[in-house]
Amino acid sequence: MSFRAPTAPTLRGDKSLLGNWWWTIDRWALTGILILVGFGLILMPAASPSVAERIGLEPFHFVHRHLIMLAPALVIMFVASTLSRKTLWRVASLALLGSLLMMALVLFIGDDIKGAKRWISLFGFSLQPSEFAKPAFAVTSAWLLARAIDEPGFRGVTISTALFACVLGLLLLQPDFGMSVVLCAIWGVQIFLSGLSMWWVMMLGGLGVAGLFGAYLAFDHVQSRVDRFLDPASGDNYQVQKSLDAFANGGLFGTGPGHGQVKMNLPDAHADFIFAVAGEELGLFAALLLVLVFAFVLGRSIWRAVNTDDAFVVLGVGGLITQFALQSLVHMGSSVQLLPAKGMTLPFISYGGSSLLSLGLGMGMLLSLTRKRSPLSDAPWRTP
Repeated sequence: MSFRAPTAPTLRGDKSLLGNWWWTIDRWALTGILILVGFGLILMPAASPSVAERIGLEPFHFVHRHLIMLAPALVIMFVASTLSRKTLWRVASLALLGSLLMMALVLFIGDDIKGAKRWISLFGFSLQPSEFAKPAFAVTSAWLLARAIDEPGFRGVTISTALFACVLGLLLLQPDFGMSVVLCAIWGVQIFLSGLSMWWVMMLGGLGVAGLFGAYLAFDHVQSRVDRFLDPASGDNYQVQKSLDAFANGGLFGTGPGHGQVKMNLPDAHADFIFAVAGEELGLFAALLLVLVFAFVLGRSIWRAVNTDDAFVVLGVGGLITQFALQSLVHMGSSVQLLPAKGMTLPFISYGGSSLLSLGLGMGMLLSLTRKRSPLSDAPWRTP
C-alpha cells in the first residue's frame, strides 16, 4: 500500500498549537529572519577568533557563547510568535516592568564599562536590561495607543508618554544615547501612526531635533563621534577606516570565509563592525544580498500590517520594525561611514547575548502580530 501525503485542506484543519501556528505565521518573514541567523553562523566563526586571541581568550570563545545564546533566542522567538494578542501585551507589560526595575538597579550595582553603567552580571553572563525594554515598550505602547483609539475616554496617550519618559530617563542616566534615539524613533512612529494632530507631530519633531543638539552639547562622546564623522582628521577614526579598508579588500566577491586580513586589526569585528567582515570575506554582492534580506523582512512585515484594520497590530508592528530597521541601518551605515560611528549590533548576526535574546523576543512578537487571524477577532483588551 503506497503512502499518500495529506492534502493541504487536511493539514489546514490541524487544530494543534503547532499546526495552527504553521498555517497562520508569516512564513516568508520567518524565512528571512532564519537567513539572517544563517549569515550570523557563517560570519561569527570568521570574525571573532582574531578578537578573542587579541584579548587572551581561546579562539572560538565568542562563537561558543553566540551559539549558547542563539538557542534560547530562537526558542523565545517561537514561543512569543504563538501568543494570542491578549497574552502578548500582558507579557510585554511584565517584560517592560521588569526591564525598568533592572535598569534602575543597574545604576547602583551595574558594571561600569567605558564610563557607562548598562550591564549587570547574572549567573556568569552580562545582561543589558535596556535591550529588553525596546520591544517590550513597543508592544505595551501600541496597546495603550490602540485602546485610546478604540475607547476615547481611555488616557492611553498620557500613560504611553509617561512610560516613554521613564525609559528615556533611565537610558540617559546610564548614559546610552544610541538606544535613546532608537526609543524615540519607536515612540515617534507610533504617535504618528496613532493619528495625533500634525501640530503635535511637528512639535514633537522639533523637540527631537532640539534633543539631538542638546545631546551633542551635553555628552562628550556624542560630540566626539559627530565631529569625527564630519571631519575624520579631527580624531581617532581607526575602526571606521579599517572597516572601509575591509570592504575595499573584499571587492565584488570577497576573499572567502576565514581568509580576510583587514579584520585581524579590527577590534570590534565580531560585534559593532561585523558588516565589514561580511564585505571583506563575502564581497560586495553578498553584503548587498544581506541588505536586501533586512529590507525584505521590513517590507514583508509592513505589508502584513497595512492589510489589517487592527490598530494594535499596525502600531505594534510599526514600533517593532522601526527598532529592527534603525538598528540595522545604524550598524551598516557606521561601517561604511554614512553615519557617525555608534556601537550597535547587527540583528541576529553580531555577537551580543542580550541583543540576541531581546531580538528573539521582539521578532517573536512581530511574527505573532502579523499572523493571520479571523476578521471577527476582538480587540486584545476586551473580555471575550
